[in-house]
Amino acid sequence: MLDGGCFCGAVRYVAEGEPFHPTICHCADCRRAAGAPCVAWFSVATARLRFTRGRPRFFASSAKAERGFCADCGTTLTWRGLATPEEIDVTIASLDEPEAVPPADHTQAASRLSWLALEDGLPRIPGWRTE
Repeated sequence: MLDGGCFCGAVRYVAEGEPFHPTICHCADCRRAAGAPCVAWFSVATARLRFTRGRPRFFASSAKAERGFCADCGTTLTWRGLATPEEIDVTIASLDEPEAVPPADHTQAASRLSWLALEDGLPRIPGWRTE
């Protein structure tokens, strides 16, 4: 079980089950949504993510996905592809213990900002994961 929430504490969640696809995404949408050079995510079955305090606000960040964030403090919390409603991505840094889910790779690495040095030895996937 993984606990987490937003910066101000208005939204809290529990992610149950084994997380999968822990990654660092470099796409422009993630960068803009978080105001950061990249965003670390893990996936979990949508049915296994439960909000225990408050609820995120959702918006369509593209024609293919929606993002969830805290309406009070703005913390980016989730991403869900409309083609895969059975799974949802959660920001690793919103976990109470983010060290519990280390990223396994970099996705959208071809979109990486040139000034961001990657020296962690993790595999780099140029686009979206195909598995």
